[in-house]
Amino acid sequence: MTAYLITSVSVVGAAPTDLLIRDGVIAEVGPDLTAPDATVIDGTGLVALPGLVDLHTHLREPGREDAETVESGSRAAALGGYTAVCAMANTSPVADTAGVVEQVWRLGREAGLVDVQPIGAVTVGLAGERLAELGAMADSAARVRIFSDDGHCVADPKLMRRALEYVKAFDGIIAQHAEEPRLTEGAQMHEGEVSTRLGLIGWPAVAEEAIIARDVLLAEHVGSRLHVCHVSTAGSVEVLRQAKARGVRVSAEVTPHHLLLTDERAESYDPVFKVNPPLRTAADIAALRAALADGVIDVIATDHAPHAVEDKECEWAYARPGMLGLETALSIALDVLGPEWDLIAERMSRTPARIAGLTGHGVDPAPGVPANLTVIDPAARRTIDPAELASRSRNTPYARMTLPGRIVATFLRGEPTVLDGKAVK
Repeated sequence: MTAYLITSVSVVGAAPTDLLIRDGVIAEVGPDLTAPDATVIDGTGLVALPGLVDLHTHLREPGREDAETVESGSRAAALGGYTAVCAMANTSPVADTAGVVEQVWRLGREAGLVDVQPIGAVTVGLAGERLAELGAMADSAARVRIFSDDGHCVADPKLMRRALEYVKAFDGIIAQHAEEPRLTEGAQMHEGEVSTRLGLIGWPAVAEEAIIARDVLLAEHVGSRLHVCHVSTAGSVEVLRQAKARGVRVSAEVTPHHLLLTDERAESYDPVFKVNPPLRTAADIAALRAALADGVIDVIATDHAPHAVEDKECEWAYARPGMLGLETALSIALDVLGPEWDLIAERMSRTPARIAGLTGHGVDPAPGVPANLTVIDPAARRTIDPAELASRSRNTPYARMTLPGRIVATFLRGEPTVLDGKAVK
């Protein structure tokens, strides 16, 4: 295993120092380190962060390898500074059995670019009718701890209660896609002034807020862990704020696109801006940013959702919802939050690793710590070219946008997956 010496690098925004990586761990941290056998990386002006962790990634394999594979999605993640991703269950077949989650887990190990932690489905086939094999998935080689029907809400309150009770036995988590389906039938975008003007059926904010309110009450009653996926409204923030004040065991995530893009993007009728939950208003964005800063929202998660060309380059009404996110998330965070490195590390690495139970991830570089880290050039700016992305899909909402920051290097247990901004394999 090659040793690496990163010189004069700022660790999570602190004064410049040197990092020596050897045998998969951070061997030394300090000024003026020497290691004649090490490959030297000049870290002047660069910032080292604990490797990013994504709680919400769609890798599409098995079943939709035309849109993404575990390997291509892992490469995109590494190029985005990630060392671990949690893969959602809405594959084909659905990851609702021990066999499927183990397949995804093994594909991640074979790719060797990031640690791929499968998320198991809550219900069989995501149909919302009966619980999937939660215990078998938890006991499998994949050691599943988070379960979600993402893309579908667990709308039945009795079934949701049973799921929360079941996973409590092994301190598991139910991650809810909060959407009351009877309020969103035929919805095409956020319900508001823009949807009225465009004549598109709206997706009301209350459809999200009502499910979150119900589920925090269920989680409080059961005493179990709830995670809320892709929070998108100001009202949801207030529900979560009140629940946390009462001590409910609830965590929440927000996506980069919900921190930056508004529903006005739908005026172009470009399906790349169609997403679930939909892009909301500027007032919602302001509330989400404030909640992210004060900790009501715990995590930035990408909801990386690749789609094949035919599923996106069509009429708005027929387009599949979803956007790419892995390769641009840190740049969006830097654009939205500024160089608040400790906050970025907390929301994109430490907290998601803790929620997912990913030992060795989300730990700041220090002697003896596994060398899972990313190195970013915050002064660099790059214009997003979809053709240059590692994903098999091209549905990025940031095409031709110039964003701050460039990933220079990513290390997974001391092995580089990205060097000089390029994938190593």
